[in-house]
Formats: sequence, structure tokens, C-alpha cells
Amino acid sequence: MSDFVFTPVAQPSLPIAGSTQRFPVSRVFCLGRNYPWSDAQGQARGVPLFFMKPASSVVEVGSEIAYPVQTEEFCHEIELVVAIGTGGADIPESLALEHVWGYAAGLDLTRRDQQRVAKQAGLPWEGAKAFDASAPITAIQPVSAQGHAEQGAVWLKVNGTERQRSHLQSQLWSVAEIVSHLSRSVTLLPGDLIMTGTPEGVAALEPGDVISAGIEGVGSLEVRVGQRAA
Repeated sequence: MSDFVFTPVAQPSLPIAGSTQRFPVSRVFCLGRNYPWSDAQGQARGVPLFFMKPASSVVEVGSEIAYPVQTEEFCHEIELVVAIGTGGADIPESLALEHVWGYAAGLDLTRRDQQRVAKQAGLPWEGAKAFDASAPITAIQPVSAQGHAEQGAVWLKVNGTERQRSHLQSQLWSVAEIVSHLSRSVTLLPGDLIMTGTPEGVAALEPGDVISAGIEGVGSLEVRVGQRAA
């Protein structure tokens, strides 16, 4: 007999490239702007800004995602995803990559209109970022097989038209810096995912749009945007 008052929800997880095993997802952290957008050229990096999505927002790629409720400006953001394999707090930058189990490509889907209102009011972004199926993510590529994702093209197309293109080496914060900074604020756990920011070119999606995106040497994805809820 279970000691739980109801059956616990299933453990969120992602496939692992080249394996029948799966990667259990603990939490999803996201980094704000991490590429030199045209309106931010020359700005100092400052302090990295992190926010969160629930683990339940993670979905596998290759299927349709619903157009979310409570938005008229549903936007795409292609990002490198860092998968943590060994937890820790106050991790030195020099040791940070030892805590990384693998990498994936993912979409940080966003209710941009909600985010804009929240920013203007000085409120948290969670309503704009943390919703069902807001984090489609590819299979995890293990570091043991592919090494660390330090360079490679980052791209996204909608209906065959390119909207985003950059390179991992253009990121303002390296993976080691990101892991180290985050671990100073919260103890990282095995299974944590860190979405590392998106290059410029984000734009709105419409029902029926097909998103194809990827990161060279990491993975690619394709998802279709479903219809708006009635």
C-alpha cells in the first residue's frame, strides 16, 4: 500500500541519444539574454538573470504543441540546454563542466505579451514562461559520447524561413560560467536542466506553423503549432 494520498504524477524525463535509458528531469532553469542582440551591443554582461519553468513543461519533440491560452503573441526561442548529472553548490567555474552530463537543443516558448506586461509592472515572468508544453527538448547528447558543446551553429526556421541564426561561441556567458553562477544561488541537483538563452530573431507564431530548429553537433527538432483553444 502506498503512503501517498494519491498516485504521484509520472517523473518527467527525456530520451538519451543512442540509449534506451532516459534522463529524469528535476527542475528547469532558464537564463535571460545571453547573446549580443543588436540593441545590446557593447553592453556589460552584468549579473546573469535566471528564471524557472516547471519540470512538467518539458515535452519531447516531433509532435504538435498546443497554442497556449491567455496570449496573442506566442513566440519561439531556440536554446542550448545543459543537463546536470552531478549536483552541488558554490561550484567553481574551473570545475563546473564536471557537473554537466549532456546537452540538448530546446525551445523556450513564451507568451511575449504577458512577459511585456510583467516587465513594465516590475513583476515576475512566470506567467509568460511557465505553461504546459513550453519546453520542447531534443534527446540528451551525453558528454561521454559527444564532448562539451562549445561551438556550432544555432538556428531556427518557421515554415522554411530562417528567423534565428547565431553560434554557441557568441554566447555572453559560457556554460561553465552559467553553472557556477547558478550554483551560488541554489544547490544544483542531478537532473536539473539549464536553458542558456536565445539569439535575436524571436518572433510570433501562428496556428499551423512548423518550427524546425537545431544546434550543430547537439540536435535538431521539428514541432507544429496546434490550433488555439476554443
